[in-house]
Amino acid sequence: MFSRNLFIFVGLALFIAINFIVITMSSRESLPISGVERLFISITSPVQQAVARTINYSQNVWNTYFMTVLAVKENIKLKKQLGKAIEIKNQYEELELENTRLKKFVNFTGQVPDTYVAAQIIARDPSPWFKTIMIDKGAKDGLAKGSPVLVSEGIVGQIIKVANNYSRVLLITDQNSAVDALVQNSRVRGIVKGNNEDNCSFVYALRKDEVKPDEMIISSGLDQVFPKGLKIGRILKVTKVHSQLFQNITIETSVDFDKIEEVLVFKNGR
Repeated sequence: MFSRNLFIFVGLALFIAINFIVITMSSRESLPISGVERLFISITSPVQQAVARTINYSQNVWNTYFMTVLAVKENIKLKKQLGKAIEIKNQYEELELENTRLKKFVNFTGQVPDTYVAAQIIARDPSPWFKTIMIDKGAKDGLAKGSPVLVSEGIVGQIIKVANNYSRVLLITDQNSAVDALVQNSRVRGIVKGNNEDNCSFVYALRKDEVKPDEMIISSGLDQVFPKGLKIGRILKVTKVHSQLFQNITIETSVDFDKIEEVLVFKNGR
C-alpha cells in the first residue's frame, strides 16, 4: 500500500516537473524546439487542456450556483414586497368602498339628524328556514324591538330581539315578515310577504286593480313600523287567475341582502 502511494506521488511530481520544464522551454522563443520537447508538448497538451476545461467548468458551475442563490433570495424578497403592496392596495380599495357606502348613508340621513343609528352586520343566520342578521348596536344605542332597519336602497327589515350591545333583525325576505305597502304610481294597496327566498310576494292586491311589471313598491306607513315612502322592491311578474280574488305578484327587493355590510336603524320607528 505504501509503495503504491509512493509510486503515485512520484509520478505526479514527475508530471508536474515535466510540464514546468516544457512551459519554461516553450517560453524561450530564441531557443529551437527539439524533437523531445515536441514529444513532451504533444503528450502534456491534451492533459493541460482537459485540466483547463475542468477548471473553467467548475468556475462556471460555481458562478451559476452563486447567481441562482442570489436570484432565489431576491425573488423571495420581491414576493414579500409584492404581497405587502397588494395588501395595502386591497385595504385602500376596501376603504374606498366603505367610504362610498357611508356617503350614501350621510346623504340619506342628512335631512333628519340624530334619527338613525348606523350599525355593522356581524352575523347571518345560516339556517334556510330563517332570514335574520345580527348587528353590533343594541339598547344602549337607543334601539328597541320593532325598530325598522334600512339602507339607502330601501327596507332591510325590523329588529325582533334586543340586547345591550347587539340586536337581531328579521329580514323582509323571511316568511314571518309582513310590510304594509302600495304601488308607487297607481297607489294599489297590499302586503309585502317574505317567502324565505331572494324575492318577495305582494299579496292582497285585488284582481281588478291595474298592476304592471317594473312598477315600484314602497312602504305605506300604515303598519306603524316603517316610515311611509321607503323603497321595498320592483314588480317582476303579475299573474291574474279568474277564479281568484287577488293577484299573484312577485317583486324583486331593492336591497341585495347578500352584499350589505352596514345598515341604518330608525330609532323613532315604534
